[in-house]
Amino acid sequence: MTGPRKSQWQDEVLAGPGGAMTDEVGVITGPLTLRTTGGPDGTVRFAVQYIDADEWYTLTGSPVEGGDPYALHLAALRAIRAGGGAEAPAAPR
Repeated sequence: MTGPRKSQWQDEVLAGPGGAMTDEVGVITGPLTLRTTGGPDGTVRFAVQYIDADEWYTLTGSPVEGGDPYALHLAALRAIRAGGGAEAPAAPR
């Protein structure tokens, strides 16, 4: 018997030059937290915040339809580290 599948991941990440683009406030930079949530409907949502802040912001391009949520989480971390106004990664087609 297997347990329930994990559906949420959260990691700290240092945004590269140009930061991460959010729907609510535009680009945010510096040390961030990325939270990726896989929904039961197959969507994957990405939220970012300044480390230890109260406010969460939607990473532009979120939600994404389909794809492996954990692989997309890793792709989003890479994109944020690279900076350049990073947005949510697209699910492979």
